[in-house]
Amino acid sequence: MSDVDGKQLCDILRLNAGDSRFSAALDTLISWDSVSNTDVEGIVSAIITDVRQQGDSALLEYTNRFDCRDCSEFHELCINTEQMNDALKTIDDKTRQALQQAATRIQDYHAHQLQSSWEYEESDGTILGQQISAIERVGIYVPGGKASYPSSVLMNAIPARVAGVKDIIMVVPAPRGVLSPMVLAAAALAGVTKIFTIGGAQAIAALAYGTQSVPKVDKIVGPGNSYVATAKRFVFGTVGLDMVAGPSEILVICDGKTDPDWIAMDLFSQAEHDEQAQSILISWDAAFIDSVHKSMTMLLPQMERAAIIEKSLSNRGALILVADEQQAVDIANRIAPEHLELSVAEPKEWLPKIRHAGAIFMGRHTAEALGDYCAGPNHVLPTSATSRFSSPLGVYDFQKRSSIVYCSEQAASDLGGIASVLARGESLTAHARSAEYRIKGVNKQ
Repeated sequence: MSDVDGKQLCDILRLNAGDSRFSAALDTLISWDSVSNTDVEGIVSAIITDVRQQGDSALLEYTNRFDCRDCSEFHELCINTEQMNDALKTIDDKTRQALQQAATRIQDYHAHQLQSSWEYEESDGTILGQQISAIERVGIYVPGGKASYPSSVLMNAIPARVAGVKDIIMVVPAPRGVLSPMVLAAAALAGVTKIFTIGGAQAIAALAYGTQSVPKVDKIVGPGNSYVATAKRFVFGTVGLDMVAGPSEILVICDGKTDPDWIAMDLFSQAEHDEQAQSILISWDAAFIDSVHKSMTMLLPQMERAAIIEKSLSNRGALILVADEQQAVDIANRIAPEHLELSVAEPKEWLPKIRHAGAIFMGRHTAEALGDYCAGPNHVLPTSATSRFSSPLGVYDFQKRSSIVYCSEQAASDLGGIASVLARGESLTAHARSAEYRIKGVNKQ
């Protein structure tokens, strides 16, 4: 099959897991360095240095340069809660209702993630436990440019608010001074404290180190381009990070019984993000893969972002034929995708087999797009196979844990003997004597 209705099939890699070169081809397909090259690193380093040294004036200069703005005073880059609330009031009713419904669902889901402090007492009076407290101030980065993302505002800020974060500082680029009212309305709903219309590496630097106007935060969350990702890596340690995100990804496993148009559009839903996004279909039904390929070809011209989708599919997309369900599972775990759709008859039976995925969408009717906006779980997910060791953004990212230790007189005496032996074994005499002072009946030497 080379065409549909006389038209060349859309350009996307076709792979057969049974081929001898499949493993190497798959490695090439899924490889991605989320932080770019040394040129990007050099630019980011210079920007961070400028912001640390010059503060607000550097932010003004970079914002005017990169976002095509003409601001002379820093306050022109600031948006307060009153402006956010005004946007919420003025957007149309349908949009406001959709944002409110999404916000409620996201809040309800994340409320289940709240951790509580705990402790227990041992027989000798020792009390051990863990105290949970919220991070005091966080910064959320919301991408701008090719599109506006009110959903990212909700997904980043609401878990922070549920966790009890006092100050939520949002940064978002506003090219040519334009910022979607939906973004401002979402910020109002999500409880954002203040917005600065700055973006890129300079925004990350401002949040990490603080300026005359931008307060220093304790943690930065939210996705961005390669400059943002690189900047996040530069400032890690000065502040906490959620993750360093790469391009968006979707992996669909289908048994061949779902409408091919549905699957084609699910693949498009991630491909339209940008040219480096990744969309992969796995199936053991060769005829179905052919049908999906035809659907993609027929539907692509209808898409508003057809050029981006086409480039994304040709760059990093794939249609993979496997021998059976087990091989599909094995490849899925190897890819460790950001989004995994199980478009199969009994998706729950697959769950114990899936070890690595940011979010799992089960069944034919559960489009990944629902998770992006309103299902409830967070859409900030680990990319580039980092779901092997990372989890979705959640309330737990905005809470800290402190250990609690209390020793009674008797407990201190008993534990002191153990600590003394171990400390002297490490030649840490002060440690040993500190413990020994609490041992009953021991001569203090």
